[in-house]
Amino acid sequence: MRDILNDLENDLRLSDPDPVRRAQKQMRKPLPRRFYKNVSVAGEGESYSVLLDGRAVRTPAGNTLALPNAQAAQLVAQEYDAQGEEIDPMTMPVTRLVNTAIDGVASDTQAVAEDILRFASSDLLCYRAEGPERLVEQQAQAWDPVLDWVEAELGARFVLAEGVMHVEQPRQTIAAVAAYLRPRRAPLRLAALHVMTTLTGSALLALAVEAGAIEAEEAWRAAHVDEDWNIAQWGEDAEAAARRAARRRDMMGAVALLKAMDEANGERGTRE
Repeated sequence: MRDILNDLENDLRLSDPDPVRRAQKQMRKPLPRRFYKNVSVAGEGESYSVLLDGRAVRTPAGNTLALPNAQAAQLVAQEYDAQGEEIDPMTMPVTRLVNTAIDGVASDTQAVAEDILRFASSDLLCYRAEGPERLVEQQAQAWDPVLDWVEAELGARFVLAEGVMHVEQPRQTIAAVAAYLRPRRAPLRLAALHVMTTLTGSALLALAVEAGAIEAEEAWRAAHVDEDWNIAQWGEDAEAAARRAARRRDMMGAVALLKAMDEANGERGTRE
């Protein structure tokens, strides 16, 4: 399922999950030229479509790109409207995410949820450095509040380990995460959670962001405590910085989609 999601997340079906290498592959192929002038959103019932010169956008698999509320549809419309003479899917994280949800996640939500649970079973936040002391402190400052929230909100207590040796999490802990995920099986929401999980290496950070327990920027920094420590010691590689910037763009696209859905849900008092 993860390979399928990597393929579907890009309109051109480029399979490399690394955003920099994916962009390099894309540059070898001419980008499609912008063929439309006007972008709009049209609603019918509880479904909203993005229109290019009055024609509904379709996903790479040929499905109608339909969204549950106007706020979410506007995010996709803005990405299309922002395109220049060429259409560059790399600059359209919400559109790629929506395509993934419709063409891939919707057909097998169970497999996607299980993938998130696999991340939880070896979550980034559970693996602590043995040293130096300052890095240990930074990990604790960034990660412990999230684990505290998980225990309070989900009733799940995770076992911590030093180093990279795998630690088995209690069955009841993973079961609690599974139960928390169960009402979050709507394809768009689940796809956004999956993207956030894979980009941060932490299902717990993704769930905390979705719940509003931690801001997206704070979660992004928490996911890169180790990387930032190494940068402070050895400096930053330009290609690695570009790769991280591309990942961050995809992360914030997922967060924006969740916020758009939650704002609309708040008006109706429901969760999608």
